[in-house]
Amino acid sequence: MTRASRTDALPDEQDKSRAVEEMFDRIAPRYDVLNRLMTLRMDMHWRRITVRQLAMTPGSIVVDLACGTGDLCRTLASAGYRPVGIDFSAGMLRAARARAPLVRADALRLPVRDAACDGVTCGFGLRNFSDIEPAIAECARALRPGGRIALLEVAEPKSPALRALHGVYFRHVVPFVGGLLSDKPAYRYLPASTAYLPEVPDLLMMMTRAGFVSVSHRMLGLGAAQLITGTRS
Repeated sequence: MTRASRTDALPDEQDKSRAVEEMFDRIAPRYDVLNRLMTLRMDMHWRRITVRQLAMTPGSIVVDLACGTGDLCRTLASAGYRPVGIDFSAGMLRAARARAPLVRADALRLPVRDAACDGVTCGFGLRNFSDIEPAIAECARALRPGGRIALLEVAEPKSPALRALHGVYFRHVVPFVGGLLSDKPAYRYLPASTAYLPEVPDLLMMMTRAGFVSVSHRMLGLGAAQLITGTRS
């Protein structure tokens, strides 16, 4: 995946956590509506795939990082799991419509005991963490041996033609529409934030170093999204 270059849409590294938290607080009221609009409702399909890839026993406890308004928590609950949502945006948690327990916390310091959960999910939040590799290591700490992780993120298509079309839509149409209906700086940040994502081989290596085995990567939506899964050793 070719990452976006860093732009003035991105906060300084030392200011990222505060800036991202404030941004999600602002966009929380219309976040779900814009997600459906921007992805043509494909985000719902991608979340269902993410949950299916956990392939765990019903009743398993799954921590959903960067849970936002609770989309993945609702999908997890529908699949028979027991989700717990964690997010550091108070605005997102106030707007959440999930019945699952919701906790305000930092993904780098999860309020979870060692090996206390069966699964971890994260939907489109990885690039918003202040440091990705420690966040993955923290997920590994919280998972029991044999526990599963599924990380859903944005991506760019491999096909040059599709990549060009995706670039126009993601980097121009999305900020324009988001600016009209919600918050212009936030919807400039969201496409630009792909710059924070490691290249796929580096991301998979982070998973391995954290203690995950059977790590896999697949593209979704003709390359608009990606799903990384693994099992805690």
